[in-house]
Amino acid sequence: MTLNEIAKKMCAKGKGILAADESTGTIAKRFKNINVENIEKNRLNFRQTLFNSSAMKDFIGGVILFDETIRQKTTLGPSIPELISKHGAVPGIKVDKGAKPLAGSNDETVTEGLDGLRERLKEYYDLGARFTKWRAVYKISDKFPSAQSIKSNAHALARYAALVQEAKMVPIVEPEVLMDGSHDINKCYQVTTNVLNECYNELEMHKVDLKGTVLKPNMITPGSECKDKSDAKYIAIKTLDCLKKNVPSDVPGIAFLSGGQSEIESSKNLNEINKINDSNFLITFSYGRGLQASALKEFGKNQENTENIQKAFNHRAKMNGLSSKGEWSEELEKEFAA
Repeated sequence: MTLNEIAKKMCAKGKGILAADESTGTIAKRFKNINVENIEKNRLNFRQTLFNSSAMKDFIGGVILFDETIRQKTTLGPSIPELISKHGAVPGIKVDKGAKPLAGSNDETVTEGLDGLRERLKEYYDLGARFTKWRAVYKISDKFPSAQSIKSNAHALARYAALVQEAKMVPIVEPEVLMDGSHDINKCYQVTTNVLNECYNELEMHKVDLKGTVLKPNMITPGSECKDKSDAKYIAIKTLDCLKKNVPSDVPGIAFLSGGQSEIESSKNLNEINKINDSNFLITFSYGRGLQASALKEFGKNQENTENIQKAFNHRAKMNGLSSKGEWSEELEKEFAA
């Protein structure tokens, strides 16, 4: 498959990407909330339960894995990447080493992980990965993000994307403007515009073939502490407008992060965007919590109850699959609850 075909498969109509790439530290926090011990056996059990669910073939186009997970063999026989591929989804891998303090700028970060990346990519390809993810993080406040933060992160994202395509994989480019703060929706729109412009300038400079990439952006929303809440319709209008103005039409797929939204909010907002999506972009989801929160709760109740864990995951995957076509509704959510 060409990189463009892989990107389109990951974001195919009615499907999206499961972000199951929580680091050992992040999943420790999630497990603590449900009183599950953070050991490799439990991490493998939770993930393989999701990866072996019926939703995988119907609603999941790709799965982002963590370094530990891509190397694991399931208790069902195949390796994790083989299990994912068996269900028709594309295995992927998070390759950045996390956001580290940005020298010369207080409170801002730059994502690291370029050292030795070429060699790591070859290994991940051999393990079965066909796409990768790198996340850059931007804060909004009166002072932030600084031009330095916007430039440094865009440069790193572009260097990463060029290396990934050289290794015959699709790079997910994830510039996340955080929801934290009291800023309004217009401030989020402006900052996201600046961030996307700089990212695409750098990607072009590094000769990245945009047809073989997927963008994983934030939605245009007011800050989490903003008094003026926007409804889903307005969020959709602002988000689609921002994408159409700032993302080159060569990009085949846009898969949103849930970024602190609840499961229902992230489905509802994605649905509203797709109801008015008149662009050429395949617009879908790349959710972690937005797909896994309910399944995690069930896992906390009884780790052996595969049926209930998969039922919760299948439902969220189906709801988001519908949202990626603009066909989700609150009635369908209620039907499941009943």
